[in-house]
Amino acid sequence: MMKFLEKHLGKAWLLLVYAFLYLPLLFMVVFSFNSTRQDARFTGFSLRWYEALTRDSKIVEGFFLSLKVAAVTGVLSATLGTFAAFVLVRYRRFFGRTLFSGMVNAPLVMPEVVIGLSLLLLMVGAQNLLGWPERGMLTIILGHTLVGMAYAMVVVQSRLLEMDRAIEEAAMDLGARPHQVFFLVTLPNIFQAILAAFLLSFTLSFDDVVISEFLSGPGVNTLPQVIFGYARRGINPTIYAAATLLIATVTVVIVAYSVWVARQTRRRAREIAAATRS
Repeated sequence: MMKFLEKHLGKAWLLLVYAFLYLPLLFMVVFSFNSTRQDARFTGFSLRWYEALTRDSKIVEGFFLSLKVAAVTGVLSATLGTFAAFVLVRYRRFFGRTLFSGMVNAPLVMPEVVIGLSLLLLMVGAQNLLGWPERGMLTIILGHTLVGMAYAMVVVQSRLLEMDRAIEEAAMDLGARPHQVFFLVTLPNIFQAILAAFLLSFTLSFDDVVISEFLSGPGVNTLPQVIFGYARRGINPTIYAAATLLIATVTVVIVAYSVWVARQTRRRAREIAAATRS
């Protein structure tokens, strides 16, 4: 009995964890094809909620706004996070390093409601003083970038810490300038981490509700805000359809990224093996 438990208890526990995480998503996907508004009983297969989704201007406009905000946020977060990670890893001692590191990492542990409220007060004060910026897409991007940059920095920093400095030193021995070493040697080696940081920041921005609620203006609502507003008013299977499409899109992107990373890893291993033999 003890051997049976030792052999199968871990698998059973893992199965329960996966069921807890993914069964709700499965039920939501199933009921997005329900023919009626009931969510307790499946009454028949239908695509009516997907058709209704295409006619819902709030969801469509919110989706494209979230897409634009997340894309800009992902680029800014990956860029700023890469610079911050490079400074913290490559320059061990400089005045204010501890303060800089703490400020970059603070959004990781700070509650989003505190960040959103603080940014709201800042934006309102700046608007009263300078007349800019008005709350809307720009302020949402700024707020999301503040959080996304911290996550991007952690991802890129971990890659820089495990990167072999010998290849950079070899490039400098061959006459490369520091900026050439960064763009021709360092950047290609950390590109996968930068791409992962972009995808993580993109996802965090696309999914955010709290900061968007504080920083959005009249008539400017991201897709999570629209869905959250619908959910507070009761059952709307159109939300299920929108969430199902998002799940499908995210799954395709993750699978494609995983395949690309696996191919890149195998190609790099073959190149290293060929260089070693030669």
